[in-house]
Amino acid sequence: MAVTESAVVPVGREPEESRERVPGVSEGARAAHEGILRRQSARESAARTYARALPIVPVRARGLTIEGADGRRYLDCLSGAGTLALGHNHPVVLEAIRKVLDSGAPLHVLDLATPVKDAFTTELFGTLPPEFAARARVQFCGPAGTDAVEAAFKLVRAATGRTGMLAFTGAYHGMTAGALEASGGATEVRVARLPYPQDYRCPFGIGGERGAELAARWTESLLDDTKSGVPRPAGMILEPVQGEGGVIPAPDDWMRRMREITAARSIPLIVDEVQTGVGRTGTFWAVEHSGITPDVMVLSKAIGGSLPLAVVVYRDDLDVWQPGAHAGTFRGNQLAMAAGTATLAYVRENGLAERAATLGSRMLTQLRALAEEFPCIGDVRGRGLMIGVELVDPETGPDSTTDGPRPAAPELAAAVQRECLRRGLIVELGGRRASVVRLLPPLTISDEQATAVLDRLADAVAAVAAVAAAARAGLGGSAGHGRGSASGEHAG
Repeated sequence: MAVTESAVVPVGREPEESRERVPGVSEGARAAHEGILRRQSARESAARTYARALPIVPVRARGLTIEGADGRRYLDCLSGAGTLALGHNHPVVLEAIRKVLDSGAPLHVLDLATPVKDAFTTELFGTLPPEFAARARVQFCGPAGTDAVEAAFKLVRAATGRTGMLAFTGAYHGMTAGALEASGGATEVRVARLPYPQDYRCPFGIGGERGAELAARWTESLLDDTKSGVPRPAGMILEPVQGEGGVIPAPDDWMRRMREITAARSIPLIVDEVQTGVGRTGTFWAVEHSGITPDVMVLSKAIGGSLPLAVVVYRDDLDVWQPGAHAGTFRGNQLAMAAGTATLAYVRENGLAERAATLGSRMLTQLRALAEEFPCIGDVRGRGLMIGVELVDPETGPDSTTDGPRPAAPELAAAVQRECLRRGLIVELGGRRASVVRLLPPLTISDEQATAVLDRLADAVAAVAAVAAAARAGLGGSAGHGRGSASGEHAG
């Protein structure tokens, strides 16, 4: 589950928002905006995340665009950390919610059957890979993806009688205790950590097919070596694209190897599709790229159509739970199910997954051209409309004695994020050192809007690169200049 909340907080004091004056916005509106931000800072916990790097006060939103209380408008490529597949306040979502509200149907029903729930389950099963859906059961969990991860762990532990879990370096599966154990920053846990293949920062220094093959062999050795110290686990959990880990797509062949390895050893394979699902990567579910059939899928974010909803879908022979073995007071969210049904159907009927594949490929090509222009961009990667741009230190040699990647530059990534905000573009950060600028636009983004997003990102990178170059030359500089900045009032 690739929520990147921990990655958006730059070190040091919270950044101040740019002070461009927006025509037609009163001093009272600006004062109200600033007052809300001050009260949030005074009242809310130190754990707040996005609010630190994105000091805006949204009051209206539609599609890709957010308008703040001070009148500024932004192109939103955060999309609720990937939750808003159709963008903000899509008409089909609003209509679905109003229909339930106007019907007099109960809004809270625990896990009782309702027509709204039946419609959601039917639509969900209709989108799943057919061989998986044919034998699937669904458990409605608490409202967040991390709740579904916890349910998946409980499920496979109950079904296998084993306790340990296999997870991967760089993983992110949520913020509750069990989910954190399987995430990349955990310590002293019951989880064995395996290498996740990647080209740019390959753990074996090789990358490509050979690096992925070594990662698979490492997994086999760990499981088959009687002296590895890792007993047969209850399950393996992986992300088809690591989001928090830095937007790292898993190679399709490696995904198939993980399926073969786990199936041969009767280890349930859990695929975390919390952020990659509902068309985000260019197929409706990211497992479709590799063609594998997992034992368990963890789903949340976009399946609720912008409202809280999380489920775990799994192979029917794993369904050994006793009544009440897993529950949650808010697992019957009727508005989220209605919004989710509308979202799933709209994505399916309008080919938005295919659209994400086409547009995402075009955006990656353009961003790779930008990387040729700016040495501070070390790598551009992604799948569909899940895109990452890794910032590196262009003046420092490779991390190792070989011709490897340059060191990550989290301070440059944070500067690019701030410059994007000045230009009316909301992005988030991810990666091991928060050095990856992430783009998660809604699947409804138009070609023209995609061009605007890339132009503003390019201008932000140019501005940051210019300041860095001036600093190296001892000249100082201002980050307000680039290839032609666009102020936030024109972001709509």
